[in-house]
This record gives sequence, C-alpha cells and structure tokens, in this order.
Amino acid sequence: MTVPNAAPRTGGQLVVDCLLAQGVEHVFCVPGESFLAVLDALHGTPIALTVCRQEGGATMMADAVGRLTGRPGIAMVTRGPGATNASPGVHIARHDSVPLILFVGQIARDMKGRGAFQEMDFNAVFGTMAKWVVEIEDAARIPEILSRAFHVAMQGRPGPVVISLPEDMLTDVALAFPGARVEPVETAPSASQLSALHYLLEQAKKPVLLLGGAGWTVDSIARLRGFIERYDLPVFTTFRRATLLSGDHPNYGGELGIGPNPKLRARIEAADLVLMFGTRMAEIPSQGYTLFDIPTPRQKMVHVHADAAELGRVYHPALAIQATAVGLAEGLTLLSPVRDIPWRKETQQARADFLAWTSIAPKLPGSVQYGEVMVWLRDRLPPDAIVTNGAGNYTIWVQRFLRFRSFGSQLAPISGSMGYGLPAAVGAKRIQPGRMVVCFAGDGCFLMNGQEFATAVQYDLPIIVIVVDNGMYGTIRMHQERHYPGRVSGTDLRNPDFAGYARAFGGHGEKVERTEDFEAAFERAFASGLPSIIHLIVDPEALTPGASLSAIREKALRDQALASG
Repeated sequence: MTVPNAAPRTGGQLVVDCLLAQGVEHVFCVPGESFLAVLDALHGTPIALTVCRQEGGATMMADAVGRLTGRPGIAMVTRGPGATNASPGVHIARHDSVPLILFVGQIARDMKGRGAFQEMDFNAVFGTMAKWVVEIEDAARIPEILSRAFHVAMQGRPGPVVISLPEDMLTDVALAFPGARVEPVETAPSASQLSALHYLLEQAKKPVLLLGGAGWTVDSIARLRGFIERYDLPVFTTFRRATLLSGDHPNYGGELGIGPNPKLRARIEAADLVLMFGTRMAEIPSQGYTLFDIPTPRQKMVHVHADAAELGRVYHPALAIQATAVGLAEGLTLLSPVRDIPWRKETQQARADFLAWTSIAPKLPGSVQYGEVMVWLRDRLPPDAIVTNGAGNYTIWVQRFLRFRSFGSQLAPISGSMGYGLPAAVGAKRIQPGRMVVCFAGDGCFLMNGQEFATAVQYDLPIIVIVVDNGMYGTIRMHQERHYPGRVSGTDLRNPDFAGYARAFGGHGEKVERTEDFEAAFERAFASGLPSIIHLIVDPEALTPGASLSAIREKALRDQALASG
C-alpha cells in the first residue's frame, strides 16, 4: 500500500484514501450536496464512479459487486429521501448475506436534534437491516471506522454496513492514514468435527447435501466439488444458489426453491443424513418450515454455517460446525473417502429426476412458449454468462429450465425483492464487461427500477433485458386466484411499449409475440452492441409451468364449493 503524503487531509479525502487502500475500484452513487467533499476527492482517482438514477438502483448495483467479488460493493447516497430510497438494497444484502457498504451524507453535527433539512436517525432506520450502523463524528477516526466496516461486512455471515457522514466532518482536516487492506478471517472445522462428519457418512445409507449460503469462492467451490465427487453425494442447491454447482455436474439434482420437483422434496424427506453447508434453510428452501421437524429433525442433520447464532436457531443438528465457506472447503479436503458408498444409485436417480424435470418445458396457452425460450437460451448462453432477475412468477422458468454452469452466473435476490434484476445487470456489466449479461424482468418488476436502463446507456453497457409481459403482477394474481377466485383487485397493469422505451433511451429494442421470433430477436440484440430490451409478450394464462391461471381459479372454486358443503 502506498502511504499518502504526510500532510493533513480532509474527511472527504480520507474516505477516498481508505477506499483506495481496500482496493475499491467502483463506487455507485446518486450525488447529493451532503457528501460533496467525497465526490470532489474521487475526482481524478482510479476509482470508477457510476452515477445512477435512483438510490435503490445504486445500492443494488453495489450489491452485485459484492456477490461477484466477495468484497463489499460501495454505494453513496445523500441523507433523508436518498437514504430511504437506498434501503431496499440494504435489506436485500442483509437477507442474501452480501458484503456491502453504504455511505450516507448527513446533516452538519451542530444541527442534530433540531429536525434539520432531511435529518434522520440512521441507526434507528437501518439498525434492523444492517450488520452495523455508525456515524463518524471525528475525521481522524475515519481510517479506524472504515477498517472495521470492511471487517464487519466480510466476516462471519457477510452483510451490509451503513456509515453516516456529517457534511461538516467531511471538510474537517486531520492527520490520519488509511489502514491495511482487510481480509476476512476464515473459520474452519476442527479435527474432531471432521472426524464426526466422516463417521456420520460412514453410517449413512441415503445422505443428501443441501448447498447454499454466501462467502464461496471459485477455489472453495473447486475443493467442495472434490469432496462431492469422492463421496458421490446427491447435491441440491437452495433457493437461488444454483451457481454453487454446475447444472451439468452428474451429482447435481436441482434447486430446492419455489415449486421444486416433488421427487426432489421426497428424496430429502427420505434421507437418513442431511448435510446443510452454508445455508440457513429459511422459509423458501424449507418449504415454509415443513421439510424438517422442528426443533429436532427426524433425519440426522449436519449444519455448517459461518454464524454461530444460526446453528440451532431453528433446527437442532446432530453435528453443528461454525465455519465459513472457505474454511469448510479447506477442511473437507482432509477427509478420506468412506469404505463403501451404498447411495450411488440414489445419486444417479436424483440426477435423472432433475433432467426429466428440466429438459422439456410443458406447453401452456399463448403464442409465446416461455419455457421453450428458456430451453433455447440454456444452449445459447455461454458458460460464464451472468443472468440476473428480480422477483415474480416469471423467475420460476429461469430457475427451472436454465442451467447455471459457472460460479457467480446468477445474481438474484433470495429476499424476493422486485426491481433487482436491471440494476444488478448494470453493476455486473460495469465490473465484468467481458461477460454476457442477461436480465430477466417481469413487466411489474422492470418498472420498479427501469430508470437504470439510462445508466446502462450512459456507460455503454450492452446488457440484454428480457421483459416478460403478461399485463399483471403475476405472483400476486396467482395467490389472489387461489384465495379469492375471480375477484381481480389491484393486480392488472397497463404497460408501455418496452422496445420503444429502450430506443427512447438510446438502446436497442425488440418486440416478440411468437416463440419462433425470439432467436433472431435475441441475436439482433446481441449484435447491436447496445443495451437492449426484448419485450416478450406472454399470455396471462401461462402463470406457472405447472398450471394456467384458469386452472388455478377453477381449483379454488371447487375447493370452496366442497368446503361449503
């Protein structure tokens, strides 16, 4: 690390000095007068500043950086409405265990407590979302606090940190120097815990591995893959963690997410040993906390997690191991194979079930068969392509029919936040311009952060956005038909011409209303070299791969009739 000249620095300059010392290359922001001193200090530095159109988009772009690099993505926003606009990104990072640091400009210190312009208590606002919230009162302490922020964001279960910067503190002058580059402390299984794990595998007849969580790296995944292959284990990834094992790997049996393969669920229920590596097994992968008995599962359970507070929080494991993903993977290399592997046929059958479930998309109403589009893209996308999405029924096809073949090839919110896909795609393309980036967004999902398409155009980021338009908030409509069949309220949408929207911003636009037209439209979008939107019109009846809207409504009406006698 190069030590700056031994001269006093302003608070704004110290913030930037510390970011440079931590190897930060990108900052995403919506500018505000409350942190002008930091913006000025960024001028002329190697840090690339991406100016966004809304603070939520900026924070989600920083979140994408955290997912792809394992180091905190950096976002900067102003106080009050800027901070509240940024809060969805902080919530996503917390639930999804993503390292992120959000800097928020703050009112001057001598105005606090008076209800000054855009004043806000950031600890009260972000205290339940962030791992740590802090306000820097003294410019001389900036290096100390930023060093700690990087430690907190990366260590244990990664997550977001929020740092409040009073605007007058940023112009104060102090003689201070940035700290050394922070590397997370990795925790690993003990020798006795590895021995206990080996013993449980020796005794097992039908084990399964549930793989999820954060903190994985390319190297740790490679080590983990060696363990999986030595033991020939059937592996299932948890909700939106499918990039942790290639969809082409012979041991991969699918994703335990929304609407999983019934055979996948049955296999886990029938297991005699469940290995949970990295995952918390929250509501979605646990199928509403119905997959395992609480607090003591019927199956023997080995739970490995970086956060000790998650061990035993819901499920009482036969073996609990506090270890990070990197530490666990290194420890697993020390395990020798078991004497016998009686579950080989189970692993082969799990793979066969996965292929049968995902290879051919079922036909549904409409001239665009969305499932067929997925199957075509599965073969067209390069192995290192990055796929992003937000939340909605349209994502069920993405999770089921695409195959994620490399680490970090999907960026998607486990928290189920709409509007994430587009800013995540922009953030991903900004830091990894050599990779193809494809975003999927529902018509409702896209317009929650559609303004960030302007950011893609401004920075010449040729992402491809596929807007799946069925004219409604599809997931809510699905639940509405299940509980209040035929009583449509608050879920219809009237949408713009999304292809025209793309062209209005200076991008490339395509409208697709037939399955057979998609391939050429995608290739034209890719060849354009511009940020692109493919407006994909799908029939509202095509609500899920397994049921049409009418079928869901009719079943609900039948159930109501039976219940009423």
